[in-house]
Amino acid sequence: MPSRLGLVAVLSALSLVGAFPAAGRVDAADFEPYAGLGTWIDIYSAGFRADPNGLAASLARRGVQTLFVETGNFRQRADLFHPQQLGRLIEAAHARDIAVVAWYLPSLTNVARDLRRSLAAVRFTSMGGDGFDSFALDIESSAVSNAAERNRRLLALSARLRAAVGPDYALGAIIPSPVGMQLLPRYWPHFPYAALARTYDVFLPMAYFSYRAHGGAAIARYVRTSVAIIRTQTMGAGLPIHVIGGLANATTKTGAAAFLRAVGACGVEGFSLYDYFATRPSVWPLLKRAALASRSVSSC
Repeated sequence: MPSRLGLVAVLSALSLVGAFPAAGRVDAADFEPYAGLGTWIDIYSAGFRADPNGLAASLARRGVQTLFVETGNFRQRADLFHPQQLGRLIEAAHARDIAVVAWYLPSLTNVARDLRRSLAAVRFTSMGGDGFDSFALDIESSAVSNAAERNRRLLALSARLRAAVGPDYALGAIIPSPVGMQLLPRYWPHFPYAALARTYDVFLPMAYFSYRAHGGAAIARYVRTSVAIIRTQTMGAGLPIHVIGGLANATTKTGAAAFLRAVGACGVEGFSLYDYFATRPSVWPLLKRAALASRSVSSC
């Protein structure tokens, strides 16, 4: 735990966080849901059914700009998980000027089903006619054991998804930790970074440093390396990156500060910890300060 003076220094450093360059295939305004501070809710969280208005008020107080909400996954029977609650979450968040991005976890064992469920989220509207601001595909399942076949199905699903939503709809690709894939090459060999960059507009790496990095220097190195791998593997495509850190319940104030310094130095589009309900109260002031910080561009 840093001293009081040390914490002041950390907060001063965080005032430099927030370099969000506009790049990629669609207009910069379309990337707004991925910029700045985000947070995540999945369908397994006890808070998924929390009062939407109270949740949105809490998000707003903490400086959250985007709420990422799981709409379902391949294990569920329905295309959308509790659509009425999804609608209430969207309306409550939008009333507080908070963007809402849907995300879905496919298995790739049934591409037609995965496409149908993804498009159900894209096209969903609440009772009041409100919809999600964007959609991101959660790419992590290894249910298809053969990596080459898994890649083929992933790219086929992605191409069909892009064709369905059109060229001007911003799509996010939530990808496994680039560092983790290097350390565990059998998990997803030859991950198709470059091919995905031709379909998706934003990469969201699951850079969960809490699994492998301990201490500020190691956390910063984990984040910087994750970003560098994406930029190298996409051959300068210039896609915005929203770094997902955590896991939040294992992220201390000191760890969060190191994470935020790294994402600020790398000039990424946005940042978040996974997930909302696990984020420690002591960490939220740092996240809010980073969300409000200046947008000067620096290089990782």
